[in-house]
Amino acid sequence: MLREKIIEIGKTLNNTGLVAGTWGNISAWDSEYNGYWITPSGMDYQTLQEKDLVLLDLEGNVLIGKRKPSSEYLLHREVYIGRPDIKGVVHTHSPYASAHAVSRVSLPAIVEDLAMLVGGNVEVADYYLPGTQELAQRTVEKLGRRNAVLLANHGLVGVGKSVEEALKVCQVVEKGAQIHIMSRVLGNTTVLDEQDVAAMADNYLTKYGQP
Repeated sequence: MLREKIIEIGKTLNNTGLVAGTWGNISAWDSEYNGYWITPSGMDYQTLQEKDLVLLDLEGNVLIGKRKPSSEYLLHREVYIGRPDIKGVVHTHSPYASAHAVSRVSLPAIVEDLAMLVGGNVEVADYYLPGTQELAQRTVEKLGRRNAVLLANHGLVGVGKSVEEALKVCQVVEKGAQIHIMSRVLGNTTVLDEQDVAAMADNYLTKYGQP
């Protein structure tokens, strides 16, 4: 079931422009194996099959799969180590979020869905070469307790209590980034009050949705 969800999300990323080509990556935590399924390196999302996914443990060992895992597997691993509450990670190169990452401008909590899902501003982690342990560690540090972080000159990482929620985070952040850029063109960006952001984030965690 988890692998099927990853395949579906990969197609969604590709079809909605959150990634181009074979870039970006997706993972989902599998408590049965105490490890995470991750997309393989450099394979087309449109033709990806469940057998192409790779299951890794937190030591970096391949438990299941014959493909080479995504080059950003270290980043996913550090998220799962540093945030045991997280069960899904999605990394995109979406245009508006990436514009913030290239400009190294954090995305403030300017709309309610962003405030609820992310829990505050989307900060920018310092630049390190992709696929490195330094990038993985610094990204998790900058992520903190929020659910999204920008990678300088690179892209966006969204996390959630499921891989579906991690996708939703990426979608909402991309929309928020577009709104932020457009508001700056218009000349005025009003940021939500920090107390209101905290209240909305708490409401999302405790009251939003169906029981």
